[in-house]
Amino acid sequence: MLNEFKKFAIKGNMVDLAIGFILGGAFSTIVKSLVNDIIMPPIGLLMGGVDFTNLFITLKGVSFSTIEAAKEAGSVTLNYGVFINNVISFLIVAIVLFFVVKGINKAKEAIEDAVKKDEEVAAAAPVIPPAQELLLAEIRDLLKKQSAS
Repeated sequence: MLNEFKKFAIKGNMVDLAIGFILGGAFSTIVKSLVNDIIMPPIGLLMGGVDFTNLFITLKGVSFSTIEAAKEAGSVTLNYGVFINNVISFLIVAIVLFFVVKGINKAKEAIEDAVKKDEEVAAAAPVIPPAQELLLAEIRDLLKKQSAS
């Protein structure tokens, strides 16, 4: 059973999956920074200086100016601004992955088309024997002529 597990864990697909998972985590950090540090500040500015991370509703207790203040006081909050940031992060990841998959599919089609063209050209081209075979055929023919005469 241990040997089977080793074979399973070391398979190429498992290693590829692990690499993809690690890169996905790194990519998630980049997207989170892109959303929180680049995209959301201008959107918040356009909406009158709103910081989406501080958009929340206090469900229990008095109102607070920030989520941190509400949490320190032990108040229960509904953090819909954080949810909006996460939705935007998801949409960015989905769009990027869409374009990556689209690019991969386009490259794959181009490679398949090139292979198909090469196969068609190879099938249509006349088969020319190598120079050695032509020379041997000439020698054969000369020997046949000499032996016939």
